[in-house]
Amino acid sequence: MRPFLLTAGRVAGGGAGPPLPVETQVVATSSGLSGLASLAFEQHDIVAACRRPQSVAELAARLRLHLNVVRVLAQDLCTAGHLTVHVPNARTTQDISVLRRVIDGLRAVPDSRDTLRDSG
Repeated sequence: MRPFLLTAGRVAGGGAGPPLPVETQVVATSSGLSGLASLAFEQHDIVAACRRPQSVAELAARLRLHLNVVRVLAQDLCTAGHLTVHVPNARTTQDISVLRRVIDGLRAVPDSRDTLRDSG
């Protein structure tokens, strides 16, 4: 289904605030879980998948939905009290040492030939 149909033409960040960062953690509330039967399709799937905290990016990948669709629907579900959203501290997410450790970790993962990515 086309993303604009799922969000009624709304885009992430088109409402009261900026779009949710991809690393934002979302988790279902108890009222969200108890009201699953009243939610429609993608909203139901999002709340059901958020029994455990996960990032917006993980949620989009798991449900195979466009990232901006998940951002819009998660914001709607938060407003309705079905989800709790935890936006990370911007200073922490922009710390260069964290990014360096992530890059180093990714480089240490062997490829399909069991060779390290930076070893040539």
